[in-house]
Amino acid sequence: MVLPIYIYGQPVLRKVTEDITPDYPDLPQLIQNMWETLAESDGIGLAAPQIGLPIRLSVIDLRPLAEDMPEYKDFHQAFINPHIIERDETQTDSSEEGCLSLPAIHEKVVRPTRIRVQWQDEQFQQHDEWIEGYLARVMQHEFDHLDGKMFIDHISPLRKQLIKSKLKALTQGRYRCGYKTKPVRK
Repeated sequence: MVLPIYIYGQPVLRKVTEDITPDYPDLPQLIQNMWETLAESDGIGLAAPQIGLPIRLSVIDLRPLAEDMPEYKDFHQAFINPHIIERDETQTDSSEEGCLSLPAIHEKVVRPTRIRVQWQDEQFQQHDEWIEGYLARVMQHEFDHLDGKMFIDHISPLRKQLIKSKLKALTQGRYRCGYKTKPVRK
């Protein structure tokens, strides 16, 4: 089932999420719904707060990028209870990011190119890995959502001032996008 994506201004997008256990209600169906929602919105990542749930769950699908990044031709992974344990700040990269919860807003964000992440897979098997490159960027973006942060929190005050009217328009429901959304209700 395709779920609506919560738009900037929704309080759940600013909440720090909670870890979940294997007995979380209907978890396999929830993950399937997140995959369907992600595919319908043409995104590559989706975090639970973006569908209104304050839990540590995210899905990332990099297969659409396989033509330009063949190393991701099979990358389709759910992350349960992910936590970034360490960021290697010795090398950073500045790249443009966008977000399904911030339609039509794209800004350059500087992030470390290497991070250490702990998470559980769908069988609740524990993983602890150093992740590099584009996947590290995507994980940082998605896992920020689980800590109540968004990519615009990483841009300069000047850039944030320049997009202030666009952010206000989002909170007022004045935007267009090609997927189902849940705007802020005043």
